[in-house]
Amino acid sequence: MTDADEELVRTLHDEHAGALWAYVVSLTGDRVSAHDVVQETLLRAWRHPASLDPERGSTRAWLFTVARRLVIDDWRSARSRRETVHADVPDRAVVDESEQVLQQWVVAQALTRLSPEHRAVLRECYFAGRSVAEAARTLGIPAGTVKSRTHYALMNLRLALQEMGVSR
Repeated sequence: MTDADEELVRTLHDEHAGALWAYVVSLTGDRVSAHDVVQETLLRAWRHPASLDPERGSTRAWLFTVARRLVIDDWRSARSRRETVHADVPDRAVVDESEQVLQQWVVAQALTRLSPEHRAVLRECYFAGRSVAEAARTLGIPAGTVKSRTHYALMNLRLALQEMGVSR
């Protein structure tokens, strides 16, 4: 790049970049892509200095026309349908399931400390969602037994969890 080329680009930038950028932002609504369009417009002006001849028309009008065509070309291209550029990274909620997995593991470990009868009652009533009557039929025991086993199973489960350091 010669000194004359540098002077041309510097002059174009100083005189037209602000207005050109504002114009492109008004077309796109995107401040980041507006910078890219202004840069490409000034690059094209540097590559085609004959187009900036005052006898051919206003330099600013030529720059605005090139910028508008670049925006239109970008809208028409497949890239604009696949890719969106944003100035700020959007906040995205990331679900941390580690706490839930840890709780499931702790409960599973505490359940192993219960008797098989207590585990069976909890499995039917809580995990399978069966009523007392349905659990009684499934397990082949009276409904009253299901109720008492459930009571003692929950009490023993709470005790097992406390022994494991769970405080709630």
